[in-house]
Amino acid sequence: MGLVDHAHALRAAIFACGLAWFGPAMGAGLRAPELAVSTAVAPQSTEPFALATQPIHSGGLLAKWLKVSQRIDDEKVQLVLCDGDRDRCASEAALQFLAIVDAGRARDGRARLGEINREINLAIRPMSDLAQFGEIDVWSSPLVTFYRGAGDCEDYAIAKFVALGMAGVPAEDLRIVVLADTVQDEGHAVVAARLDERWLILDNRRMAMVEDGSTRNYRPLFVIDQNGVMKYPDARLLAYLPDHAVIPAAGFDATGPRGAVAASN
Repeated sequence: MGLVDHAHALRAAIFACGLAWFGPAMGAGLRAPELAVSTAVAPQSTEPFALATQPIHSGGLLAKWLKVSQRIDDEKVQLVLCDGDRDRCASEAALQFLAIVDAGRARDGRARLGEINREINLAIRPMSDLAQFGEIDVWSSPLVTFYRGAGDCEDYAIAKFVALGMAGVPAEDLRIVVLADTVQDEGHAVVAARLDERWLILDNRRMAMVEDGSTRNYRPLFVIDQNGVMKYPDARLLAYLPDHAVIPAAGFDATGPRGAVAASN
């Protein structure tokens, strides 16, 4: 992408939706001129948005994900124990989360994805990290989010990522995607789930799921899976089309600092 577009993508990535610091992995540089043009056709990426990715090995985003991954592993032990004896489970958050997993397990295919997307969208009250924690860069594990009953975009995405895996969606078919919202000039996070070789986007801003190729107003920046974090080095702008399925509660938090993501984001 050009230097102007790249700078805009970097600026759009400095936001309060749990993704405020990407660290050295976001470093930009000039691309060396190509001396020859190859006629070979590069294989299409199998990642969401069919764009090539590169793994990152350092930086703030990776550190955030590794930290929350450890908490998720700890919570899975608690969830297994509660799942085995729900009558004696003392955690209301765990029971609520397991009920959503159960609802997903009872369905197949697209219905499973839609059930978990809808139920988690409804279970979590939109609230910014700044309002909850007095900080702008807090990633919460599912049981913390359900205990508090509130979260922002990455909290929705993390909860869906874990719930879908527990409901039977293979790990290789699940991603968390970090995006730049090019209309509101802010960051966002969603889940991508692969079904029948197509990636569906599960977004807390809307109940309806759409394919990645039909998603508008976003520039994908990073993708997270069970193996770590990758970046989209040459992500293109996804063309603008009006979206009439946005949840009415979504919007920009005018009371927060410039670039902050709304609580429902």
